[in-house]
Amino acid sequence: MPEQSNDYRVVVFGAGGVGKSSLVLRFVKGTFRESYIPTIEDTYRQVISCNKNICTLQITDTTGSHQFPAMQRLSMSKGHAFILVYSCTSRQSLEELRPIWQVIKETKGASELPSIPIMLVGNKCDENDTREVSAEEGDAEARRWGCHFMETSAKTNHNVKELFQELLNLEKNRNISLQPEKKSMRGRKIREKCALM
Repeated sequence: MPEQSNDYRVVVFGAGGVGKSSLVLRFVKGTFRESYIPTIEDTYRQVISCNKNICTLQITDTTGSHQFPAMQRLSMSKGHAFILVYSCTSRQSLEELRPIWQVIKETKGASELPSIPIMLVGNKCDENDTREVSAEEGDAEARRWGCHFMETSAKTNHNVKELFQELLNLEKNRNISLQPEKKSMRGRKIREKCALM
């Protein structure tokens, strides 16, 4: 069975400190930590439904630094979908996504790009007092890039699950959902596929 059939790989990119790990941890574990701990690269797995079968959503949380370009390109080449995160409180973090976006375009190719789910995400939208990037600006940037846009807050859990569900909804080649099928259905399907040797 090819790896692609039971794995769906989402890669999260963004500058250091924008909340990539916080978004992923909030989604996968339902937790939030106030302290900032730089990430080299972490991978999290979540069981989801894919074409009415159980498969694994593999989320790669990449480094916020530019020290590992080879790791970055490998993640891009293997990724099925991408989340590009900036902080609503830092215009610089949005600027830092532009070269990453260019490398994704080069890696995936212009012909493939329209079929790849990509979401530009403004995180920390709850911090209105220190906001530097408006929702309108984020949305306009996403339209220029030809991708989708959403604002989130890992701290308040605003739009976190919705972000991942929307990203999966954008997948055109497979029918993917965060909700695995009911256990009784799954058991019946497994029995149908199994045979005594």
